[in-house]
Amino acid sequence: METLYHQTNKQIHEVQSLMGNLEKTDRQSVHLLENELQARTDQIFNHLERLEILASKEPPNRRQNAKLRVDQLKYDVQHLRTALQHFQHRRYTREAQEREREELLSRTFTTNDADTSIPIDETLQLNSNLHNANRNLDEIIDSGSNTLNGLRDQRSVLKVTHKKMLDVANMLGLSNTVMRLIERRATQDKFIMIGGMLLTCVFMFLVIRYLG
Repeated sequence: METLYHQTNKQIHEVQSLMGNLEKTDRQSVHLLENELQARTDQIFNHLERLEILASKEPPNRRQNAKLRVDQLKYDVQHLRTALQHFQHRRYTREAQEREREELLSRTFTTNDADTSIPIDETLQLNSNLHNANRNLDEIIDSGSNTLNGLRDQRSVLKVTHKKMLDVANMLGLSNTVMRLIERRATQDKFIMIGGMLLTCVFMFLVIRYLG
């Protein structure tokens, strides 16, 4: 499990590094980088599924900590996937707006007074599409933000749970030590009681013998 964990953690750091190149990549190459990032994140999720299985097979005293480490990796890669989706939606919207603007600017109108007309309906439709695209983008961003907030909350809960489990483990360790001391003292007391009873019997036997 340790080998796969470190390998997956390294892949996450590599994806984080590549994510920083998205804004700097030219329009002709950005698709290739997006595809590479998507493939890498999919591979990481496959590794996480394997890690979850391995974590569940860890010894009881290490199982919870192993699951917390896997959950941390899952949080990190989910954050990267959400960031990639936001970038893609921004790019799709920006490219759609540019295409529609170019189509509008490339329209030619006749100079004949009888036939001169401006396609107002199409212009209104274009503006409506742009507003819809912006609204959809805002909804996607809000949804992504809610997802990230939920993941942050889960991370906080996991940290608190981890601390409590360590405290319980320490308490259990102390309780086990106390129980061993009690059992040892009970054994000693039992031997003392048996010895006392034997000494009493011998003493009574001697008294009866000599007095008789």
